[in-house]
Amino acid sequence: MKRGKTGLYCITMSDTAAEPRTEAPGPLRGLSGKVLALTIVFVMLGEVLIFLPSIANFRIQWLKGRVAQAEIAALAVEAAPDRILSSDLRSEILSGAGVLVVSLTKEGKRRLILRSEGDHMIDASYDLRAVPWATAIADAFGAMFGSGTRVIGVVDRPPNMSGELIEIALKEEPLQEAMLRYGFNILVLSVVLSLIVAGLVFAALNVVLVRPMQRLTRNMMAFRSDPEDLSRIIVPSGRRDEIGLAEQELNAMQSELSSMLQQKSRLAALGLAASKVNHDLRNMLSSAHLISDRLSTLPDPTVQRFVPKLIANLDRAIDFLSQTLKFGRAQERPPLREKLMLRDLADEVIDAAVVQASSRIVLYNHVPAGILVDADREQLSRVLTNIMRNAIQAIESNQEQMTPPEEGRIIIRSWRQGSVACIEITDNGPGIPERIRPKLFEAFQSAARAGGTGLGLAISMELIRAHGGELRLQRTGSDGTSFLVTVPDAATEIHPGRRGERRYGTGEA
Repeated sequence: MKRGKTGLYCITMSDTAAEPRTEAPGPLRGLSGKVLALTIVFVMLGEVLIFLPSIANFRIQWLKGRVAQAEIAALAVEAAPDRILSSDLRSEILSGAGVLVVSLTKEGKRRLILRSEGDHMIDASYDLRAVPWATAIADAFGAMFGSGTRVIGVVDRPPNMSGELIEIALKEEPLQEAMLRYGFNILVLSVVLSLIVAGLVFAALNVVLVRPMQRLTRNMMAFRSDPEDLSRIIVPSGRRDEIGLAEQELNAMQSELSSMLQQKSRLAALGLAASKVNHDLRNMLSSAHLISDRLSTLPDPTVQRFVPKLIANLDRAIDFLSQTLKFGRAQERPPLREKLMLRDLADEVIDAAVVQASSRIVLYNHVPAGILVDADREQLSRVLTNIMRNAIQAIESNQEQMTPPEEGRIIIRSWRQGSVACIEITDNGPGIPERIRPKLFEAFQSAARAGGTGLGLAISMELIRAHGGELRLQRTGSDGTSFLVTVPDAATEIHPGRRGERRYGTGEA
């Protein structure tokens, strides 16, 4: 009986460099400060948009007030005897109305009603009968930020319908002062309203959005410091909006990650413990093998019946330790690919597996001669050996329950599809149980027999993926199981260029 050498590997845990912890942003740079600043900006922007038509309307109404006062002054002049006023009374009326000149158009005739002393040149004239809003806003800002020394003329319909048209002239300075006072009052009111509205909006957003986001942030920072602490997993608040969905997804992610880390920690602890008992366990197994070999020479029928089972159990113990420690290594080395004759490699795998198989199992090599595979010899051999060993163990366990036992068959075939080598391993065993199929390629999850580790297929999947290939279960059932391994050829680098060409008879190369 050939026995493989058991290699023990030590799983070491390297200390990772401590990353600097992320500090929470200050109140001004945090989400709360940004929400407050944006709220104030948007409220002020709204106030500005309201202020533009408001200041334009204030100017128009102020001028219309002067027009109304000028009309009353004109009516007072019309009521005077012979329409003659003293210079003092005329000055008082013009000063009370706040105008310099008043003229009235009535029945198609334009008459100058009042005029202050001195000559007044009108710098700009405005018609209040129909003013577009864009023009009104532009005129308002022109009056508000102008020099204030102009004399302006205003044309409008008389409010009391004392004529068809009234025209007045007045100084712009009082209008400018009134508009500046109005603008300052609006500015103060806007600031107060902005602070009130911003405070209310900020309080609402802080409760609805900011605090839940801060809770998520604090939880992620706390979970990052110790992911294996189950008490740091966020508890969803039960909200039905997007934040509630984020809390649920974060809870699921943290739970899965914590469970995964705990499992990996247990695997690391297992590898460390196995490395520590390596020497003692190897001595125990060696002593047990020596004893079993000596017992196998005794002619006692009882001894002869139990020694094969003892040897089989020792082989399983050695195989369990070997597979566990191989899987516990940090990572497999990159594959050292070479062109292999697949039929010769299959013969080597069968020669090694036939020693472990009973006489009621036949292994067939149906790989055609000449098929090449671009792979790592040692790693591909491990993959095929793992699959074939699983098939042998499944057939043997099934044969023990059959009377008479059916002959077992394991067939390895191969073919190429373009640049991909396909390898199929088929057996006539009992098939893979339904409960194992969903986790067939997961470590410690796919053991179908007592004492198994479930590591063979997990290791094989890792090795094949390193080649860029695929390992999958093609079919399984009561009539047997079939696995397919695909290994693509390694990509070759193509160097662009042109070959030299010699031309004869021209003297050129």
